[in-house]
Amino acid sequence: MKKIITISREFGSGGRSIGKEVANRLGYKYYDKELVKHVAAETGFAPQYIEEQGEYAPGKHKFSYAFTAPGSPGIMDGLSASDFLWNIQRRVILKLADEEPCVIVGRCADYILRDRDDCLNIFIHADKEYRADRIVRLYGESEKKPVKRLDEKDKKRKVNYEHYTGRGWGSPGNYHICLNSGLLGQDLCVETIIALATKEE
Repeated sequence: MKKIITISREFGSGGRSIGKEVANRLGYKYYDKELVKHVAAETGFAPQYIEEQGEYAPGKHKFSYAFTAPGSPGIMDGLSASDFLWNIQRRVILKLADEEPCVIVGRCADYILRDRDDCLNIFIHADKEYRADRIVRLYGESEKKPVKRLDEKDKKRKVNYEHYTGRGWGSPGNYHICLNSGLLGQDLCVETIIALATKEE
């Protein structure tokens, strides 16, 4: 039985919805926006800032973090806002994982909890056509074309993940299983995750 489930996902793949349904079905706590609230309480940062900066790099290039300014001595321990936020976010995730069974979406939780034997790490992906159609249905049209929105979000997630973990975002070796939600459908993804989480060792 796995007490902790982490869900990493491509933008628009439905990872958030899948994670929430898994948590509901298993009776686990669900941390996504709820995690943002915990981090906001610890840092004093605005939830909207944490939601963006806690999972997305400042830019789409791997050198984007090189241009973030450090905080003043005695403020944020002299760290950049990004590094300070990473440290607090990591501490909150470790604490929440210790408290009770839960599903945690994004924020490098698979890496942060990598030493736990009771953790199941999932990556949700889908082809661009499926994801583009889904984000338009969920979030509506915008000035940017859907595929460009997907690319920008995923590149910033990738840079953030790789900067703080040193591992490849979406690389199968980092997860116990990768699921194609466009091919399988969200219901089957949920059933698969629950079956793996509740499987006797």
